[in-house]
Amino acid sequence: MLANAPRLMLVGRRLVQFVPVIVLATFVVFGLLKLVPGDLAATLAGEYATEERIAQIRESYGLNDPFLVQYGRWLWNAMQLDLSRSFQSNEPVLEQIMHRFPTTMLLVVGALLVSLVVGVPLGILAATNAGSRLDVAVTSLSSFGVALPNFWLAMILVATFSLSWGWFPATGAVRFGADPAGAIWHAVLPSIALAAGGIAEVVRQLRSALIEILSSQYVRTLYAKGLSPSAILWKHGLKNVAVTLLTVIGLLASRLLGGAVVIEAVFAIPGMGSMVVRAAIVKDFPVVQGVVFTMVILVIAINLVIDLLYTIVDPRVALK
Repeated sequence: MLANAPRLMLVGRRLVQFVPVIVLATFVVFGLLKLVPGDLAATLAGEYATEERIAQIRESYGLNDPFLVQYGRWLWNAMQLDLSRSFQSNEPVLEQIMHRFPTTMLLVVGALLVSLVVGVPLGILAATNAGSRLDVAVTSLSSFGVALPNFWLAMILVATFSLSWGWFPATGAVRFGADPAGAIWHAVLPSIALAAGGIAEVVRQLRSALIEILSSQYVRTLYAKGLSPSAILWKHGLKNVAVTLLTVIGLLASRLLGGAVVIEAVFAIPGMGSMVVRAAIVKDFPVVQGVVFTMVILVIAINLVIDLLYTIVDPRVALK
């Protein structure tokens, strides 16, 4: 118990620090939605609704209350996992999110795995051959990957591997619980398209960190002691860049959550991204607010996990 005390204190500090993040993010989204032109009550009532019906809707949804009262009530309910009901379907927003959550997370996890499986070996190759033609080729490809639009790559992948060759499905998704193999097969192309920028980021950051370590006085001393290059790389080089790699993974996972919105639109995937886009178009504000709240909680959870992994890789982090 005492050995885990520093980690528990770290978790406690992080949770306290995340409270203002939740409040600020949800407040901004809640406020921006209130700035959308048009009368929400009139939209919900329909084209030929009477003034009495519009006033009744305003009262039932609390639209007559001051802005801060509406926001405070929504946030309090959200913290109790009550995300209200959809204006369009009258279904609980939380149920809609949980129905689409596995599809989006499969896409994000797949893209993260592709980024690491491809990016880590390329970053190691570039760092261990710094200044060579191989290094130039890898860094050039990574620069191209950073500038490559995900949606453009997604359309190229669909046109080539789906429409022309018929290897992968062009659109749609399968629930992982119903058919795991089918769900993974449908997620291959979207994950690759989403991972393009992630691969480039992993390569660039890992290469830079490894080159700095491999050129340090510490590593030169290890060479002088007779250690082989492979032993130095695996036992000392990669161990020392683990914190940097964890940081990249945390930032990348958060970025992939946002990028999934575009990829889901290209592949017509029924995930949280496509749901929030559709809800924004029809002014289904509870759905938009619920998805944003879920995304914020996910990003906070990712950051918390990364912080805990820091303490495993480098126990000194828990003492800071």
